[in-house]
Amino acid sequence: MAKVAFLGLGVMGFPMAGHLAAKGHDVVVYNRTFAKAEAWTAKHRGTAARTPKEAAAGREIVFSCVGNDNDVRAVVLGENGAFAGMAPGAILFDNTTASADIARELHAEGKKRGIDFIDAPVSGGQAGAENGQLTVMCGGEQAPFDKARPVADAYSRAITLIGGPGTGQLTKMMNQMCIAGIVQGLAEAINLGQRSGLDLDKAMSAISKGAAQSWQMENRWKAMVEGKFEFGFAVDWMRKDLGIAIAEANRAKAQVPLVALVDQFYARVQARGGNRWDTCSLIDLLQRA
Repeated sequence: MAKVAFLGLGVMGFPMAGHLAAKGHDVVVYNRTFAKAEAWTAKHRGTAARTPKEAAAGREIVFSCVGNDNDVRAVVLGENGAFAGMAPGAILFDNTTASADIARELHAEGKKRGIDFIDAPVSGGQAGAENGQLTVMCGGEQAPFDKARPVADAYSRAITLIGGPGTGQLTKMMNQMCIAGIVQGLAEAINLGQRSGLDLDKAMSAISKGAAQSWQMENRWKAMVEGKFEFGFAVDWMRKDLGIAIAEANRAKAQVPLVALVDQFYARVQARGGNRWDTCSLIDLLQRA
């Protein structure tokens, strides 16, 4: 069993760290709000630290799952950051969805210190984190990936090394772009079916067995029909992710007209107060046009 730390105990990190503890790993946790770390230790075997540096001291692998680029820098860099507490040969395995730039920056900084950095954003949402069924897309070097993978298996169903630093984040951008297009198409299809008076149970049962089948269809169509969105992957988070993807696309001179349009639709959902609604709430714009 490994000595690990987990930085960031939000809706994703809290259960992910819990799976590590459940597998018998020695876990130290850190959260910006210390009470959240105490709540975790009340539920799981492990200890709480006051700073990322303290959490990372003596740990073989430090996992992190925070909000954005600035949050990653805050927990990794500086006199109280994780790098300050990690020994040469340790691995920082960052599950945050962030930019490819921050991944490359921290990989380079880690190299100066003899620390390996792997960008490892996840897909599967809160339910995937709670059930230990996340998909992990990694960028970095083979040897530290091979060392970290058996440990990260605690909360994952699939872990893939895509390539060098930043490639995990780029793959996650592709993932979010695909979801955005699928959800918009699903919303428009369901709205047409509703307005045409179809039996949606029968209609969705039929098309879900054909080429239109997708995870979003299987898991979100009922919520879309019922107009119930108070769960799941929040619109605020999706807009953050799409913003990262659009910025990277602009840099790469890759056209993303559909993603840019769906991002605007999500902005309209936010304007309706749907910041924390699940991403399938795109249909609300059609049902209440």
